[in-house]
Amino acid sequence: MTFLRSLAFNIWFYGVTAFLAIASMPAYALSRQSVPAWGLWVARLWARLTLGGLRVLCGTRWEVTGLEHLPASGPAVVASMHQSAFDTMVWLLLVPRCCYVLKRELLDIPVFGAMCRLTGMIAVDRGDGSGAIRSLLRGADRAMAENRQIVIFPEGTRAPPGTHLPIQPGVAALASRTRLPVIPVATDSGICWGRRAFHKRAGVIRIAIGAPLPAGMARDQLLRELDRAFATGLQPT
Repeated sequence: MTFLRSLAFNIWFYGVTAFLAIASMPAYALSRQSVPAWGLWVARLWARLTLGGLRVLCGTRWEVTGLEHLPASGPAVVASMHQSAFDTMVWLLLVPRCCYVLKRELLDIPVFGAMCRLTGMIAVDRGDGSGAIRSLLRGADRAMAENRQIVIFPEGTRAPPGTHLPIQPGVAALASRTRLPVIPVATDSGICWGRRAFHKRAGVIRIAIGAPLPAGMARDQLLRELDRAFATGLQPT
């Protein structure tokens, strides 16, 4: 049953993604704005349809605690754990003007890459060293000017549940550049939707949004506090 449900969801996911990406191509070609309202609307619709399909077809739901820590509007920096492709969708529905920090390779995916450009996401080449940081900061300046909420995955890659990865320094550079508090987020999304896993399992994905870490925190302290927040965010209080 899990196989059949997962198969149905994957057909739904790729069908929705292809349809919306192709439908948005004319808007991308004609747009002269950095972040067209149409692009963000399409991205939010994509996330809503995809996660709605996940709930109906696979029985996978999600619940969020700590929503009071998210801004209703204006720029913000959200630093989230990353276990699943689910994490790259849900923030489109949790904040009003999401701007993901993503790996540049995603821009090379036919059609989908154009949709990423249309929505004005921040793409960085992880193998470019200091050049990646410069790209990140340029993107952060643009996102700040557009009153967007920047979502970064400080571990740098998806990790299976229970795996501890070091926090990468890009989040500290982002915090220093924007002078904004950093909102830590823990999740267990990988339990239901594993890294590169075909099977999607029924259950409840938890997202725990922590209290913002103050702006101006020293780099090493910020990395330690994020590490602690990721380790304890889903533990019972």
